[in-house]
Amino acid sequence: MYDFLADGMDLAVGERVLVETARGTELGEVVSGPREPRGEPAGGEWKRVLRRATPGDEERARANQERARRALALCREKAAAHGVPMRPVEAEYSFDGRKVTIFFTAEGRVDFRNLVRDLAGTLRARVELRQIGVRDAAKMLGGLGPCGRPLCCASF
Repeated sequence: MYDFLADGMDLAVGERVLVETARGTELGEVVSGPREPRGEPAGGEWKRVLRRATPGDEERARANQERARRALALCREKAAAHGVPMRPVEAEYSFDGRKVTIFFTAEGRVDFRNLVRDLAGTLRARVELRQIGVRDAAKMLGGLGPCGRPLCCASF
């Protein structure tokens, strides 16, 4: 959850909006009504709600999710072909579709320069590979713990 300036927009909980973030424009969902912000913003100034999402924005987000699924499968294929010891976990495209971030786990440091070049050429997008820990991977993937409840790391 992040706080954004709504600039007097009358937004309802559950509405989808486009917001300005450090990673560019993203699609978000309103989870609480207007209120006083908690403390100071991390980057020095508050990011803004740009506008309500349109059906075209929703369609673009769905298309990006499908592209991300294909990019993840391609990354797994190419990593095996290049002999890179990594396990791709999740992929996500930026809202504008120009950048794909692929999260992966690996035992140690991995040299993936050739893999990135190959992926960028195939996907025709800027590719960023981010190594994450196994707990972060469990949080992204979800699942059930030995107690039968959702994993704690995916709940908090």
